Amino acid sequence: MAAVEFRPKKIRLVAGISAVFLVVVFTVVGLLLGDTPTGVIFRASDQIAMICLGVLLACGVLLLTRPRVRADAEGVEVRNVVTAHRFAWTDVLHVSFPDGASWARLELPDDEYVSIMAVQAVDRDHAVAAVRALRELHRAATDRPL
Repeated sequence: MAAVEFRPKKIRLVAGISAVFLVVVFTVVGLLLGDTPTGVIFRASDQIAMICLGVLLACGVLLLTRPRVRADAEGVEVRNVVTAHRFAWTDVLHVSFPDGASWARLELPDDEYVSIMAVQAVDRDHAVAAVRALRELHRAATDRPL
């Protein structure tokens, strides 16, 4: 089987829309800050800071689009929001998607596991295809049953 790569689908759309919304709202608020009847004086630096805060929050939301899983015959690379790990298939016991879980995971020795945030339950058929492909690569590399 050839190498595969999966990324979440719905969260990318939601995060993109949310990021644009945050930048627009903070820009509008920042621009309107200079003219308030409360007696508080907002300077241009305060307005710029408000816009920059919106951009920073949008960047934080866009981190949710970062998860990815890549797998080939030798192993699997899991990149989540902040961390990235590469595992040889011989180090992976199972690829699982527990009932009620938000995302799939790699079962490792000693009751450890690594979440695969790129394979999310909300993506339904996409998640099923991803888990099947990962399991097939795992089975081919280790000759172990699921």
